[in-house]
Amino acid sequence: MSEEDAAHDVLPEAMAAVLGEYERHLAVERDLTAHTVRAYVTDVGGLLDHTARLGGSTVGDLDLRTMRSWLAKQQTMGRSRTTIARRATAARVFTAWLARTERIPTDVGASLGSPKAHQSLPPVLRADEAAELIRSATEHADDGSPTGLRDVAMLELLYATGIRVGELAGLDVDDVDRERNVIRVFGKGRKERTVPFGRPAARALDLWVRHGRTLLAVEGSGAALFLGTRGRRIDQRAVRTMVHRRIADVPGAPDIGPHGLRHTAATHLLEGGADLRSVQELLGHASLATTQLYTHVTTDRLRRAYQQAHPRA
Repeated sequence: MSEEDAAHDVLPEAMAAVLGEYERHLAVERDLTAHTVRAYVTDVGGLLDHTARLGGSTVGDLDLRTMRSWLAKQQTMGRSRTTIARRATAARVFTAWLARTERIPTDVGASLGSPKAHQSLPPVLRADEAAELIRSATEHADDGSPTGLRDVAMLELLYATGIRVGELAGLDVDDVDRERNVIRVFGKGRKERTVPFGRPAARALDLWVRHGRTLLAVEGSGAALFLGTRGRRIDQRAVRTMVHRRIADVPGAPDIGPHGLRHTAATHLLEGGADLRSVQELLGHASLATTQLYTHVTTDRLRRAYQQAHPRA
């Protein structure tokens, strides 16, 4: 149990009550995932615990100095810049909600700064490595096993669309439109978007649905597109395990998971000439700045190619 989780049990009653109301707001009104709600509540609970240790008993005792000292404490505890930046964001979102719902007179966290997180991307596959990944997985599926067909379909879809692993696991059969070759995806905050896929992914999906899914489906399968070996909706961890296992079959390829395939798809789209706005929409990024990270990858690769090839580099 983390320090923050342990602290939640001893919050002053008034603070604990507001934290409970905030948790309901995130889950019901904002319709965030359970994982996201838990992360927000944990971070805010840590802030409230820090406030209580400084003598506060209600959310009205929150002020900018207290919030800054809380972040400073995170730094002395060795928390990463990324973690501190995330917790600062959680604090600002919380105080904005407090002010909006008139639990405090002004938004005391509006001017709270945070360190810029180091923005780095995991390794990506080259185009030939991505092709080899699919080819190798297809060879393993030649035995006609339903899991083999499923794995090829998931790999094709992850690489073709760049969707998140949670979005893949959450797909239903009806989310696939085979007439237009697009899928309906519910991303972060349950925001819906439509993502196209190509003919290879379409063929793999057809094989899975027609010849694989029917063999794994059970009474409790429901509408889930991808099923685990017991016939239930596939678990994200199972998808990650499968991707790492298949990547290991590709000589020299970096060990990446589903998120690495997402980065690979984005990088290859940009290298192929897609514009940033289109890639942003495909990936479901709320901010174009997030998508712009991929330009660093493609620029670095272009620079290396230039240095290797140009006589006056």
